[in-house]
Amino acid sequence: MESTFRRAAPRLYLTENLSAGAEVRLSERASNHIAVLRLVEGDPITLFNGDGAEYPAILLRLSRQGSVARVSARLLVDRESRLVITLAQSLSASDRMDVTLQKATELGVRAIQPLESERSVVRLSGERVEKRMTHWRNVIAAACEQCGRNLPPTLGRIEHLQEWLVARPALAHEEARLLLSPEADIGLSAMRRSEEVTLLVGPEGGLAPHEHAAALKAGFVLVRLGPRVLRTETAPLAAVAALQTLWGDMG
Repeated sequence: MESTFRRAAPRLYLTENLSAGAEVRLSERASNHIAVLRLVEGDPITLFNGDGAEYPAILLRLSRQGSVARVSARLLVDRESRLVITLAQSLSASDRMDVTLQKATELGVRAIQPLESERSVVRLSGERVEKRMTHWRNVIAAACEQCGRNLPPTLGRIEHLQEWLVARPALAHEEARLLLSPEADIGLSAMRRSEEVTLLVGPEGGLAPHEHAAALKAGFVLVRLGPRVLRTETAPLAAVAALQTLWGDMG
């Protein structure tokens, strides 16, 4: 019996404007991905550029330097959670930060703010900042390709935690600001439901006392995830999954 299974068209992220009927040259990154998948001329692909839509397309010509595809339609497909989560994440080692960005994107966070705190083991400056930002954008794009999101989360520039906290606007009624802490008295399930959440996660060594005080002054509330101490790359993912289950679109 012949199988009726059809492989989903590979999703590819581009930064160019897209429109139905247009021929578009794919980026070198996308073209290399096509080569790895062993696609051929005439195969279907799905393109997206962060405008909230996805664009079914057909491969016309193949080249590692820039394959060409023709867009056949523009489809508005919304896979975003109704819960708006901003993840304010202290910098961690490169591979750990990559995992955090990748999985947070898959779990539906709306924005990611990298922060340099006093106890951060990673310090970036000069050209290293630009290289790391480009790398992180690629990590996020690849995660969106995999999970089906058409609106990649916004990625803020690296800021110093103390300055970022001081610049926070007044706490809005519909917003919750949460600081993960194993010493907190309450868990997420005890919090009032909110439409927007800013989740602050410190480095492996935790926040310095003055940073902790500044976070509380900025309206952050201490919450715990359970009796176990989680690593800095595990804690935000567990918290985001719990928030999406409680207030978002999971479960």
